[in-house]
Amino acid sequence: MDMELDFEIDKITESIENAETGESLDTLVLPVTQADLKETVIKNGWLFNWKQEFSEPERQVYKLVTEKEPQTIQGLVSLKKMEDHVFMFLIESAPCNIGKGKKYLGVCGNLTAFGCKLSMEYGFDGVIAFNSKTALIPHYEKTLGAVHLGGNRMAIYESNAQNLINNYF
Repeated sequence: MDMELDFEIDKITESIENAETGESLDTLVLPVTQADLKETVIKNGWLFNWKQEFSEPERQVYKLVTEKEPQTIQGLVSLKKMEDHVFMFLIESAPCNIGKGKKYLGVCGNLTAFGCKLSMEYGFDGVIAFNSKTALIPHYEKTLGAVHLGGNRMAIYESNAQNLINNYF
């Protein structure tokens, strides 16, 4: 069963932005390693089992880090190359980037844009799909330009994918 995603697009930024100062930070999106998984556990405040996600065949898990702090994971995303698009299985901001006292804005927007960029590199015109929680469908339509395909399935098509890529990359 595919999970319904429940992520907040707090702000479309040019990278990620310090929530306190407004400073924009350069980021990298890198493949997750086995060593990274020691940090991304529920006891450290993460909501999902990233070890399990990492072990799923054909899915790639990526981490978002800042160039200044490449050892600190700001968010994670799990993606799979499909026949004509990239499917986003799971996405999560680091615990420090959730709620009122969050450190950075734009984490999930950045990771979603990365999914679009990967789709572009595969020759899929930036198209990505994901399953959304019903209550968040209008949020993703408004913030990401995602299209509701029926049920809980949503997609981001070429022009909106390109907008996200241009913003973040």
